[in-house]
Amino acid sequence: MFIQTLPLDDDNRMQFLPGRQVLVSGSVRFDNAQEGRERSPLAARLFDIPGVKEVELGEDHVTITKTDDETHKALWIQLKPMVLAAVMDHYMSGLPVLVGGDVETTASYSEEDQKIVDGIVELVDDRIRPQLQDDGGEVLFKSFDPTNGTVILEMDSSGLSTPAFGTQIKIENTLKHFVPEISRVKFERMVDITETADEGRPGLQTEEANQIRVLLETRINPAIAAHGGYISLIDIQDQTAFVEMAGGCQGCGMADATLKQGVEVEIKRAVPVIERVLDVTDHAGGSNPYYAGY
Repeated sequence: MFIQTLPLDDDNRMQFLPGRQVLVSGSVRFDNAQEGRERSPLAARLFDIPGVKEVELGEDHVTITKTDDETHKALWIQLKPMVLAAVMDHYMSGLPVLVGGDVETTASYSEEDQKIVDGIVELVDDRIRPQLQDDGGEVLFKSFDPTNGTVILEMDSSGLSTPAFGTQIKIENTLKHFVPEISRVKFERMVDITETADEGRPGLQTEEANQIRVLLETRINPAIAAHGGYISLIDIQDQTAFVEMAGGCQGCGMADATLKQGVEVEIKRAVPVIERVLDVTDHAGGSNPYYAGY
């Protein structure tokens, strides 16, 4: 996804053009953060960025007004990367731009892309999900990015009788077979909505947390996927990264060795500020360990 930026006459305002529809028609301006959060998932992400004062949504653009006072002076060199990331994350989520009243169905997808999404959801719900549930797992559609053909599914593999990696390959092959527009399927750990609240874990909002998430997604989790496992970042506190091991890693007799000899070494090398990596997994609750030991 390529987002263009357009400086405006007012130095405190900048326009962001995501290259796809934002609103079906007209425009909406939010100068109150609370109202913006209530009416727009996209505006909510943008108001989470320190220094964002107003958000205006148009048919093909998002206009940001930043604060400019002595106490909360914000610079575009700081804000632009965060705004770009927030807009991109919104379109990846598949959430509507506006909610409530008559605008609830105003979605981020075009009419053509929405047909693809509807087909994916139907395929997941009617064909894939029942089979996975019979084997003790769960899967749900999360989002589809039409720019690169990537589907993101949320998956719970903790109760599967077979390694999650093989199941994921079967799911990806099925989706690609029936929906040619799909080029890649990514799997994310399914969590309860209460677990996604990061307000009490400011460590997850740091750049170090972002670096660790990228490392887990691109290097570590693909390496342990063959064992049916995956690792998630839970928090960062006082130069310590807390992680949780799931799937085939939960309850595995080699989990400690995997953490100390592999994961911790990789994280400390990529993010030098991290001094320790601690495992907070409930290994006693693991039901499908890849290697249980003796």
